[in-house]
Amino acid sequence: MNPLQHAFDAVRSRWPHEPDLGLILGSGLGAVADAIAEPVVVPYAEVPGFARSTAIGHAGRLICGWLGGKPVVAMQGRFHLYEGWPIEKVVLPVRLMHRLGAGTLVVTNAAGGVNPRYRVGDLMLIDDQINLKFRNPLVGENDESIGPRFPDMSAPYDKALIAAALRAAMTAGIPLQQGVYAGMLGPTYETRAEYRMVRQLGADAVGMSTVPEVIAAVHAGMRVLGLSVITNACSPDDLGETTGEQVADAAAAAAERVRAVILGVIATR
Repeated sequence: MNPLQHAFDAVRSRWPHEPDLGLILGSGLGAVADAIAEPVVVPYAEVPGFARSTAIGHAGRLICGWLGGKPVVAMQGRFHLYEGWPIEKVVLPVRLMHRLGAGTLVVTNAAGGVNPRYRVGDLMLIDDQINLKFRNPLVGENDESIGPRFPDMSAPYDKALIAAALRAAMTAGIPLQQGVYAGMLGPTYETRAEYRMVRQLGADAVGMSTVPEVIAAVHAGMRVLGLSVITNACSPDDLGETTGEQVADAAAAAAERVRAVILGVIATR
């Protein structure tokens, strides 16, 4: 039996519902899961094939329940390539969410703002991405039961979901930026030259996650909504030191606004 089937059996035995969407909560954003009603909590250690979540601000729990009246499966913390996990483990939770029945993935992260207009605490809707990890979860033999050999990536982030998020934010009075996310391998924060590079390539924010997960979701035919919390301003000409604790704290301070946008989108579904 393959790892995906093992993981599916373990979660389905504890929670029999079919989720409407999957939710990945990034650094410092685990509190968004506090709004999930009737939660069934499954530690990652109890899901076969799952890695351990070792990053700051990642609790390492799968939470199944109801959000905005809809069944959801949420990752309270994710896996990163920089933690040393193979890429198939990094994207296994996305494939599990799809196998459980989720047709939509909401992915969140903490990111550095390379757009000079961005400020710490801003929320950014991701409308496109740049893969600077130089790793792809689809390398190798393709599983046709999940998706096609050559999935189209011309619009990885769903336009209708972006429009719904913009409406939800406007209704709640929450300002939203909109831009391109560049995914780097990490775990080091970028140099001044690297910040200049990603900005010249067209990125508005940079982080160490999300890109492999979105590729796996698109491969599986899922609709994707992406939200970044700008946790540090990355001005190459005025660059201060950044710590993981600072990033997690800045993301946690924005968790309530992230939750409001997500609930607003769910309400339209």
